[in-house]
Amino acid sequence: MLKILLTIAVVWAVWFFLIKKPKVTAHRQKMAQKARREAAAKEASKEEEIMVACEKCGTYVSSKEAIIVSGRYYCSKSCAGVK
Repeated sequence: MLKILLTIAVVWAVWFFLIKKPKVTAHRQKMAQKARREAAAKEASKEEEIMVACEKCGTYVSSKEAIIVSGRYYCSKSCAGVK
C-alpha cells in the first residue's frame, strides 16, 4: 500500500512541476505583458495639456478650457468680453 501511495505522489509531483507549473507561469507572464502593454498604450494616448495665459488677467488656463476670441486666449467669458 505504501509503495502505491509513494508512486502516486511521485507521479503527481513530476506532473505538477514539469507540466502544470510551467504552463501556469507562462500564462501569468503573458497576462503581465498584456497589462504592461495596455498601461503603456493608455499612457501614450493621454494628451499633454498646454497651459496658456489669459490675455486680460494673465491667469493660466488649460488650452482645452480656454475661450479663443480673435486668436487670443481668455480664461472666462468676462475676460473675453463675450456674453
